[in-house]
Amino acid sequence: MGDLKWVLLMAMRDFRKNGSKLALFISSILVGIAALVAISSFGDNLTKDINRQAKELLGADLVLSNNQPFEGPDLDSMLVDQAMEINFASMVSFVVKGESRLTQVRALEGRFPFYGSFDVEPLSGEESFRAGGKKALVENLLLAQFDAQVGDFIKVGEVTYEIAGALHKVPGQTGITATVAPAVYIPMETLEETGLVQFGSRVNYELYYALTPDADPQVFIDAHKDQWEEDNIRFETVESRKESTGNSFKNLGNFLSLVAFIAVLLGCVGVASAVNVFVKEKLPAVAVLRCLGVSSGQIFAIYLWQIFLMGAIGSVAGAALGTGLQFILPSVFQDFLPVDVTVEISWASIFLGVFTGILISMLFALIPLLKIRTVSPMMTLRPEEGSTRFAKDPIRWAVVVGIALFLSGFSYFLLRDWIQTLWFTGFVFFAFGVLWLFALGIMKGIRHWLPLSLSYPARQSLANLYRPNNQTISLIATIGLGTAMISTLFFVQYQLLGEVKFADKEDQPNMLFFDIQTQQVEAVSKQLTDQGLPILQQVPIVTMGLTSVNGVTKKDNESLPEEERFSKRLYNREFRVTYRDSLIRSERLTDGELRPYKQSGDSIFVSLDKGYASRAGLQLGDELVFNVQGRPLKTYIGSMREVNFRQVSTNFLVLFPDNVLTNAPKFHVVVTKTASDVEAGKIQNQMVQNFPNVSVINLSTIVETLEEILGKISFVIQFMALFSIVTGILVLISSLIISKYQRIKETILLKTIGAQTSLLIKINTLEYLFLGSLAALSGILLSLLAAFLLSVYLFEIPFSVEWLLLVAVYAAITAITVLLGWWNGKDILKTPTMEVLRT
Repeated sequence: MGDLKWVLLMAMRDFRKNGSKLALFISSILVGIAALVAISSFGDNLTKDINRQAKELLGADLVLSNNQPFEGPDLDSMLVDQAMEINFASMVSFVVKGESRLTQVRALEGRFPFYGSFDVEPLSGEESFRAGGKKALVENLLLAQFDAQVGDFIKVGEVTYEIAGALHKVPGQTGITATVAPAVYIPMETLEETGLVQFGSRVNYELYYALTPDADPQVFIDAHKDQWEEDNIRFETVESRKESTGNSFKNLGNFLSLVAFIAVLLGCVGVASAVNVFVKEKLPAVAVLRCLGVSSGQIFAIYLWQIFLMGAIGSVAGAALGTGLQFILPSVFQDFLPVDVTVEISWASIFLGVFTGILISMLFALIPLLKIRTVSPMMTLRPEEGSTRFAKDPIRWAVVVGIALFLSGFSYFLLRDWIQTLWFTGFVFFAFGVLWLFALGIMKGIRHWLPLSLSYPARQSLANLYRPNNQTISLIATIGLGTAMISTLFFVQYQLLGEVKFADKEDQPNMLFFDIQTQQVEAVSKQLTDQGLPILQQVPIVTMGLTSVNGVTKKDNESLPEEERFSKRLYNREFRVTYRDSLIRSERLTDGELRPYKQSGDSIFVSLDKGYASRAGLQLGDELVFNVQGRPLKTYIGSMREVNFRQVSTNFLVLFPDNVLTNAPKFHVVVTKTASDVEAGKIQNQMVQNFPNVSVINLSTIVETLEEILGKISFVIQFMALFSIVTGILVLISSLIISKYQRIKETILLKTIGAQTSLLIKINTLEYLFLGSLAALSGILLSLLAAFLLSVYLFEIPFSVEWLLLVAVYAAITAITVLLGWWNGKDILKTPTMEVLRT
């Protein structure tokens, strides 16, 4: 007991004396733990709110939907209320502005939502809409885009509606969904007048049910599930919506927690670096204590208590900061959230953060701290009598194994998936390994091949990168990894935006007109040619379903052994196909051949997209029976195509030969190209006025929408990556301060032998210029590799380098390092010579 009291007393005394040297490293842990606790707390609160608001999220107890009209089931005594919605994509025109936009039109009948309400401004807007007449509710984002307001008029098809209210929130819809397809609600009684629901229109029918409190919708679903599956009726309950929504945001939360965990790891690398320098300074004092009879175990315990105290302070402070930080996260993620998040203290998240911070900071600190065990009293007489080398110390290797196990275990705790865990831990070890080897290679290269022809300031600054107590490895690891994370985000975002900016390419169309009825094709084409626009494609589209594959119907498929079954999606999918006897520029024949249909009675050979056929388990020669508006059509797979769906064109999974579907009911798509966005907008508005049922896709608008979505996503990721950058900067500042004492002695010695202040400033600036450049370069190289792998293997897009962005990241990281180095060196230059020489 007495030994423990003495150890604690010595630990506190030494901590008070040297705590300032390690204080900033506490902040390194603090930032990472703050991020971890904030994200974990936010995730806990989000899960609670999804559970609490699940009914409001769905708006009903049971929802049935199909892309064909269907009869709702008889719910008998279970039913309290019901409503119906028919929704589809269509153009909406703002009468005053004369401008139009593709939206999600929702024709509503009944008092849906049964739980919660529309968030409408003014409050009277909802009642005015439900009272009947030609009133519409329009999503606020759409009103803002066209500078419209309540009381203005919009035209949907052939009907003009007064805007009764601005929708701020639609049940189950997020800000991202609204960006892609803003909603416009109209009364069901006016739908037929619009003339929009015609053959070929992509229409979805939904029935909403409110049930009695004691009713269990799952019992009813189980009784009808087989029949609904046969009829392609989809169903959803409060529990299924809760589960699907929770899983989606759990994945997001796990990803963000891993990003925060990387910030914790960066801080701990900084701690290990600080403790390494701290231990080197303490070795003579340790040797003196050993001469006085203090055991190596007691000395080790003194410094271990200091590390524990430092980790505890950083972790507790980080947990407190993270608990406060979670208050701003709902605003950061608001465009992605379908529910209103309430902020509450999550004690489980706080405990997780504190435990993680203390444990991992001690694990990383143990590697350098274990040197103390092998210090002998002889070091007081022979300072070169060092401690055991790392490679020969089994205990330190055991600590490394412990770090690896903790990293893997904690990652699995977050992901609950061993495959994802292995990928994440593999990336972390790979990244740290690459940066560590890069730093070692640079240090070794400078030591052996430092050119004597360089000026003295350059040689001295480069030599500082490998001299004792240097921070080269830790800074390149922390700043490099932080740079790699944010650079990868920038580079991948650039690659994706480069792919979707098809509207600016000279050889690509930028306008698609669809839902054109057969009798309208000639008039639509004439309107475009009269404006001097080319008809690049005029494509008929026929809608059909799949009845059987090689004689196996949907019902037969269910009875087959699981390994022999075809995908359910084959039978449930609604296929939209076209017919022609030639390939277009976005297609390449890979297997078989296109076989034309010459006369009645010939076999019909279709061509499938090779990727889709592979996923569905289909092969050349397979028999496919399609249902074309009630008529069975037997076909065979005659060829496979590789289809580039990223290219702007009318691409199809299934291609029929000509002369087979000529008389089938169909609608058409016309593709053209305008010279500018202004001309595109003019043509779009004219087309909507003359042909209200025709929908227009302006690809320039899609590009803007995608840029907005990617911007929102990248902001969230950048917000999290910021923690890693801040951690890297704090480690940099801490490394500068902890090595400041050695730098003071070196600077004074240079002053003593006649070095001028300008020379010392030049040496200091060059040293951090080299250090910042190397850290930035290592991070950028790692991010280029990551961006290349993501582009080629995940997104399957060509990889290219945005040199301007690369130079900007490199310059920014280097400049920050130089500025912080200059700020630290400023105090060193002011230190009086005698103050150092007397110590």
